[in-house]
Amino acid sequence: MAEEADLLGQDSDGDSEEVVLTPAELIDRLEQAWMNEKFAPELLENKSEIVECVMEQLEHMEENLKRARKGDLKVSIHHMEMERIRFVLSSYLRCRLMKIEKFFPHILEKEKTRREEEPSILSPEEFVFAKEFLANTETYLKDTALKHMPPNLQKVDLLRTVPKPDLDAYVFLRVKERQENILVEPENDEQRDYVIDLEEGSQHLMRYRTVAPLVASGAIQLI
Repeated sequence: MAEEADLLGQDSDGDSEEVVLTPAELIDRLEQAWMNEKFAPELLENKSEIVECVMEQLEHMEENLKRARKGDLKVSIHHMEMERIRFVLSSYLRCRLMKIEKFFPHILEKEKTRREEEPSILSPEEFVFAKEFLANTETYLKDTALKHMPPNLQKVDLLRTVPKPDLDAYVFLRVKERQENILVEPENDEQRDYVIDLEEGSQHLMRYRTVAPLVASGAIQLI
């Protein structure tokens, strides 16, 4: 994996900015996205550009291996590395699909109400999947149960019946960038709000709702 990958990010003014990553940095970005997605209780912003770049890098690696000498030890090592990357990539995508299936009404509602300048949490393919999953669920409920019930009970509000992500769940995290004055909400009525500083490299167990913006910005890593 000798080629560099180009990603489009956004600067502070919201304009597109090209970021050039080495293959090692690209895989590190993928692994960070994978870990965050695994341990966050909600669906995070999609990383489709990272996914596409990793898939391109895997294709380049396969082409390079075809030209390599048979029996070379490096070939076996590169094969193992490719399988490891494929595992992380497929696990990341499976995790996202599982969350979409679990929380699809709330995800689609969030997508419908987001402002135009806000990034989408769904890739185009995930959006199609979520819409089809919603339509299939409604059809299944209607054909198997609702049509046999009184007219006033033949509608189901999926936003009310499907549980929301538990944003108050606790998560383990490692601090990548020092953060000051993080407001921690009380766990019960007898406690008060308090403020803490998160030192770089430190690890904590905290409520996800408190640190969700830091996960999105990349300042902390879920572990």
